Amino acid sequence: MDLTSVQDLKGALRNDFFHGYATAAAQVEGAWNKDGKGPSIWDTFGHTPGKVKDNSNADDAVRFYDFYREDVALMKSYGVNAYRFSLSWSRIIPLGGADDPVNEQGIKYYQDLVDELLNNGITPFVTLFHWDVPQALEDRYGGMLNQERFIPDFVRYARVCFERLGPKVRHWITFNEPGVYSLAGYAAGVHAPARSSFRELNEEGDSSTEPFIVGHTELVTHGHVSKLYREVFQPQQKGTIGITLHGNWSEPWDEDDPRDQEAAERAREFEIAWFADPLYKTGDYPASMRAQLGDRLPRFTPEESKLVLGSSEFYGMNSYTTFFVQHKDTPPDINDHKGNVIVHDTNSKGVSRGEESDTPWLRTAPTGWRKLLNWIWNRYHVPIYVTENGTTAKGETAPTPEVLIDTFRMRFFEGYVGGLARAVKEDGVDIRSYFAWTFTDNWEWAAGYTDRFGCTFIDFDSPMKTRYPKQSAYYLKALFEHLIAS
Repeated sequence: MDLTSVQDLKGALRNDFFHGYATAAAQVEGAWNKDGKGPSIWDTFGHTPGKVKDNSNADDAVRFYDFYREDVALMKSYGVNAYRFSLSWSRIIPLGGADDPVNEQGIKYYQDLVDELLNNGITPFVTLFHWDVPQALEDRYGGMLNQERFIPDFVRYARVCFERLGPKVRHWITFNEPGVYSLAGYAAGVHAPARSSFRELNEEGDSSTEPFIVGHTELVTHGHVSKLYREVFQPQQKGTIGITLHGNWSEPWDEDDPRDQEAAERAREFEIAWFADPLYKTGDYPASMRAQLGDRLPRFTPEESKLVLGSSEFYGMNSYTTFFVQHKDTPPDINDHKGNVIVHDTNSKGVSRGEESDTPWLRTAPTGWRKLLNWIWNRYHVPIYVTENGTTAKGETAPTPEVLIDTFRMRFFEGYVGGLARAVKEDGVDIRSYFAWTFTDNWEWAAGYTDRFGCTFIDFDSPMKTRYPKQSAYYLKALFEHLIAS
């Protein structure tokens, strides 16, 4: 593909713009019980029959633990200048707790990875938590449902990471998508730790309360970790710390109906402002959430509110698609977490939300993406780091020439990265990074190995998990060479 559609955007992005790939430890590392690593809730989930679409697990994943040097070299050939990855908490502290021993082999693995990246001119962005609570803490006290016990355990884990990796790491993210962790794990019950009100699916849980308790724990824990970093480590290490939130654009189903306009805004508040308002705007949850949820939504103490507000130095943004949202006249269901709306794939005029990928919820929608960048910037006015964005493509079952020349994914990147550059140049939005999801095909949580998001095809059946570069990796390289100011 050529760069015609972005020809007028040459040099639109700042000269220190970060671009690369994002991954998560549980999805790529493998070596699930190697060199002292303890089990996480995702190891347990993957080993539970019937939980994962293709009955797979991440015991080996793509063997990034074994092949990280080769992978960093491949990344370098893709022209990236940054790489976002997560640490496995149970690889560093196998039992997870504040008084539990540190696994030196786990620490050394991440130190070696950071060195390998830096030696290749790639800046590490490190995520402390990407959904994999140590199973020992889940067994001990219920993980994030117990805020009082969870916070000191996580803060100690963070301290170990800052002490041992912080001298060479300048970019820290505390939690990845706290909302998705809460909703998929505790409302729908389709992710670890697999809790919900739906007894045909989960033995335990309460979808009407637990997601909001867990979300609150994540926000307050983030506040404590940010305070620790900024007071103890930042003066010497000179790094930055923030959080990454998920959120897709909600577009009114009938753009001329004020009720649908309100419903779309409410949907954005339930999905995004749930976390972003306490962090960047008010120190409290949106009024629309309180109105619907009442006391099922936890309340911040004055101390917690002060701790959380202003605790993230940037807006970490994960986003993929757009949905059409219609108002509902009936009262909300007790297990509703979307703001009492109806979600559609087409609007009132029959217009589709976008071209289909290989993942039912994900359609290509760059117009909504640009609107969302503006919405976040206008509401919060903090620098945006895009920490995840990407797509699957239909028919990627073998590394054939047709699959490796992945025009669908290239079209996706053209629309989204181009839209990002226009948001910077034409709308004045402050955006400082773009991390594509993802570097290689990986173990995509409950979808197993069926969802291929990678710019590198993986032969999962081969012992070496053989890598085959897709054309989209080189397209992204050319795109950023054009867009980033010299």
